[in-house]
Amino acid sequence: QGTRDHAPAQAALRDRLLSAVVSCFKRHGAAAIDTPVLELREMLVGKYGEGSKLIYELQDQGGELLALRYDLTVPFARYLAMNKITNMKRYHVAKVYRRDKPATTRGRYREFYQCDFDIAGQFDPMIPDAECLKIVHEILSDLQLGDFVIKVNDRRILNGVFAVCGVPESKFIPACSTVDKMDKMPWEEVRSEMVGEKGLSPEAADRIGEYVQLHGGLDLIERLLQDPKLSQNKLAKEGLGDMKLLFEYLSLFGITGKISFDLSLARGLDYYTGVIFEAVLLQQDNEHVEEPVSVGSVAGGGRYDGLVGMFDPKGRKVPCVGVSIGIERIFSILEQRLEASGEKLRTTETQVLVATPQKHLLAARLKLISELWDAGIKAEMLYKKDPKLLKQLQYCEDTGIPLAAIVGEQELADGVVKLRDVATRQEVRM
Repeated sequence: QGTRDHAPAQAALRDRLLSAVVSCFKRHGAAAIDTPVLELREMLVGKYGEGSKLIYELQDQGGELLALRYDLTVPFARYLAMNKITNMKRYHVAKVYRRDKPATTRGRYREFYQCDFDIAGQFDPMIPDAECLKIVHEILSDLQLGDFVIKVNDRRILNGVFAVCGVPESKFIPACSTVDKMDKMPWEEVRSEMVGEKGLSPEAADRIGEYVQLHGGLDLIERLLQDPKLSQNKLAKEGLGDMKLLFEYLSLFGITGKISFDLSLARGLDYYTGVIFEAVLLQQDNEHVEEPVSVGSVAGGGRYDGLVGMFDPKGRKVPCVGVSIGIERIFSILEQRLEASGEKLRTTETQVLVATPQKHLLAARLKLISELWDAGIKAEMLYKKDPKLLKQLQYCEDTGIPLAAIVGEQELADGVVKLRDVATRQEVRM
């Protein structure tokens, strides 16, 4: 089916992960918004390139054609247009749906969470784009997932490359979706798909190959700005100028060490108009290997300046840039690590278990636990009238509850509670 249930330990891990991501989004001043799971089919179709065939389509009883949301970006653009909003910084954490072929070992599902951060509005070039990259860097560093690289490119540079290599404009998007496969396929296979399936000439494909296999930093941007063919192309020149500016801002943020300007990055979605980026985890198999092995993309995003205008009756454009954190991939990696380490994960945040050592003390437990709840303390008790004390303490150990508040006959007579540290077995009366 490609969907999954979560055991309590998995749910706790996911919760921890999501709260780390959300706290980063909030730190950057984003407000939370929500959009419906169901959208009109026409809102989604034609926005995702080859991904459109993976949209879950539905028909309601009234004959209206609906679809489950495929991502959180297109609904956000629709939301901005409908509400005539021209300026917003938002985050959205919710489930999306794709009629995909599941690959559960790689964290690929038909129903999964996306965590999006977007900045909408007319601002000076590359400042919001740099912040999106900074957010990716912060989250991946905070989660301590190991070494990673954030690949950056620009759709305008890619389109410029296609133009100077002799690709007709009608074939830019198909060529783009093929270049996007370069992280999964060797160049020879990508080239044969371009020629065989996408109808590009072998000469054009070879010329594209000279560009899309390049990656580097500011030095590569400078080199391409001097390239006799590319520098004559208006789109590519604009894109390279902005890329240079972006790298200046990223160096002020101190993160260029993890950024790679990579001409093979294309991102298959149709709606990107400018900067695009993707974060990839690197796996060092052993210290003798010079090039680390890629584990796959864990975040991606880019600039989509034309999307809101598609939903606005008057075609008013709202420039936007955003990033999506691939929480399922990250979750799969952390889950495997947790299993390998044998570490037990707390499935509850309970701080204290209210316990009684003798019979007929249920009333005392209920009164005390009510006081704790009212004071905002996370507390539990066993749902038995007269549980054995050993069983209550064993429950604390099994679930990782650190404290037990014990009220026996003596404690009631003295007007105290015995507080026991479950791990050290130390007790204090208070």
